[in-house]
Amino acid sequence: MDEDEDVVLAVLDDEYARAILAHLTIEPMSADELCAACDMSDATAYRRLNRLQEAELVAEQQELDPDGHHYKRYTATVETVTVTFADGSCEVAVTRSATDPADRFTDLFEGLS
Repeated sequence: MDEDEDVVLAVLDDEYARAILAHLTIEPMSADELCAACDMSDATAYRRLNRLQEAELVAEQQELDPDGHHYKRYTATVETVTVTFADGSCEVAVTRSATDPADRFTDLFEGLS
């Protein structure tokens, strides 16, 4: 296993990180929304979000609310993580999701064909 695979497995070993990823597969959410949905403190959410970003499993986008305030929304960038044990080795494969709306539409359309 290489260092990137170790990082992915380490972050997925955490219950809060898995809960965050599960919620982000439904829709993009702010840290406050994740705190409420996952029943965790702000500090816990931000620590897990940082680790998930370092592992490239989550991306952030800057949003502007109607009052002119800026905040971040987070999106899952992963669809599957597969761990394979074979021939004396361990391999981790990460399937990334299409985060661009146009890419998601194209994937959906091609899936219908």
